[in-house]
Formats: sequence, C-alpha cells, structure tokens
Amino acid sequence: MKKKALTTSLSVAVIINLIFLLPVFSTPAVSAEVIQLKVANYFPPPAHQSKILAEFISELENRTNGRVKVRYFPGGSLLKAPATIKGIESGIADIGLAHISYTAGRFPVMEVCELPLGYLTGWVANQVMNDFFYKFKPKEFDKYKMLWFHANSPSLLITKKPVRKLEDIKGMTIRAPGRMGDVIRALGGIPAPTHIMETYDAIAKGVIDGVYTPFETLRTFKFAEVAKYVTVNWKIGPSYPFYVAMNKKSYAKLPPDIKEIFDTLTGEYRERTAMMWNAIEFPGKAFGKKLGVEYIELSDEESDRWQKAIQPVIEKYVKNMIDKGFAETEVRGWIKYIKERSAYLLEKQKFYQIKSPIGPPEVRP
Repeated sequence: MKKKALTTSLSVAVIINLIFLLPVFSTPAVSAEVIQLKVANYFPPPAHQSKILAEFISELENRTNGRVKVRYFPGGSLLKAPATIKGIESGIADIGLAHISYTAGRFPVMEVCELPLGYLTGWVANQVMNDFFYKFKPKEFDKYKMLWFHANSPSLLITKKPVRKLEDIKGMTIRAPGRMGDVIRALGGIPAPTHIMETYDAIAKGVIDGVYTPFETLRTFKFAEVAKYVTVNWKIGPSYPFYVAMNKKSYAKLPPDIKEIFDTLTGEYRERTAMMWNAIEFPGKAFGKKLGVEYIELSDEESDRWQKAIQPVIEKYVKNMIDKGFAETEVRGWIKYIKERSAYLLEKQKFYQIKSPIGPPEVRP
C-alpha cells in the first residue's frame, strides 16, 4: 500500500514538473543577443545631417526594444568621407553616410544625378535621387544595401567678389570637387578640390575666391563671414548625391522582424531627410542676410546664357558613358527621366505647399 502511494506521489510530481517545463519545450527560445552596429558619418556632430542620422539611430534602438545597439562615429572619427564606401564594403562600418563625388568614377550611372539638370529646390533633388535609384537600380550598388539617398539644395556661387554675369566668373578659383568642378570650368572659373572643412580658411586667406555650395553653408560653415556675395543661379540646379548605405552581410544577418523595422525607417527617413535639407536653407540664407551678404538673382536672359554654357558638361558625361559601353539612347534616357521627374516633383511641391528659399516664385515664401 505504501509502495502504491509512493508511486502515485512520484507520478503527480513528475506531471507537475512537466506542466511547469512545458513552455520551455513548446515555445522557441528568444535570443537575448544584442545586435551591435557601427555607423560612420563625416559631417561634424552639430550639423543637421549628423543630427538626423542620430535620430535614425535612436529610432532604430527604440523600435527594436534595445535588440539593436549602435556605436555612432560622426565627424569622420571612424571613416573619412572618401573612405566611407570602401569602409562599409569591408565591414569597418556597418552603415555609413557620404556622397558619391568623393569616389568619382566608382558609381558612374548614379553620377548622372550630379549633372546640372535643374533640380530647382532641395526637396525636388532629394526625391529625384531616390526615384532614379529605384527605377534604374544601377548594378554598381549591388555590393551594398542602400538605405536611402539624399541631396543638397541647388549649389550656388558664394564668392568674395560679385558675379552678376557669366564674364565675372572668368579666372575665379572656386571650391568645387568632382562634377561640380566641371560645371565651374564650363562657366569660365577654375575649380579647386579643397576639402569642405578647409574652405573657410582658404577663402579668408585668398587662396580661393569662393565656393559652390547651397545657402545652408553660409551658416553651417560660416562662409557668410568671408564671402559677401551669392549668385543665385538656381536654374542650373546641380546637387551632390548623398547616400546612407549598409554592409550587405550586416543586413543579411538581421532577423526578419529587425529587417522590417529597417525597411520602415528607411522609408520614413528618406522623406525626413528631404525636408531637413529643404528646411536648413532658410536659417542659412537668413544668417547671410544678417551678415550683409548680397543675393544676386540672375535675369532670365542671363540664366539662359549660363544654361547654354554648361551643356558641354552634360555631353561630356554622355560620351564618357558611351565609351564605357552604355548605349547612347540609354544614357540620354536617364537624363530625360531626371528632367521630367524634376518638373513633375516641382508641381508636387507646389501642391503640397512646401516652401523653399530658392527656386521659382511659386515655392518661395
């Protein structure tokens, strides 16, 4: 009798233990491992471009409930701008921000977006960069997981001496790397590949006569202190294609739910970054006005002269791409798409009433 009672007691104990252990066997274990990522950015920490990337990182950590942790390296502390894309590919950084002009020739198809095709506003330029990438999907980016593209507002001539007509720029040395340098050369100036962080001193010391950048740099880099004239040649509208790219292996290792969060944030920050670039133009222009900068608006006739002068830059690109094996119709199709898309998006900007300090009167405050 005692033996039977003991057997019964043991059976009950085993059943109770199994009930408590059942969730362990029936529910897959959730990994507590934290995913560590490194993000590189060459902009200094106070820059809005750095701040919006910091916001992206914060959102990523919050939405993943801490399953993703990020070490952020702004100011070129991990990778300088020219080394960023290679650093992403090799895994030095998991994610990086730079622009394609720092590695001229590496992304020849996307370089069509650098041409002076008349983006007119920063918001339009940002949208076009992304739209072009997703429509044509250049194979040159196959090694990377591209998160989003973005772009500055149309580059303007910021100079020590006034440039009121095409002849005034002749012989002036202007900071303008890559394709921007081709534009300056076509206008009659002398391009200089001066690093952006060294440009202020170069202008102040008279080493160069100016810089080809948007309104926001008057404040961000304090160019308004050393250059008192801005030629608002917005109808040419060249812009730098910036990117936020990710190491492809780093992305592939992410769990499906984390990838979904990445993809959602990518869509959100594509638009947030576009609005950021557009917004920072206003305080830049206001800062210049406060410091006595003169804004020179070209007449329609003078703008037409400038647009005619830069046509060889576009034709040079077409010839180079043909030499690389691309069909002329394909290359001209990219250019046609950008021009048509820019015109379409400008109308969208008017409809959404997104104001810009540059561009046609309908979008200005």
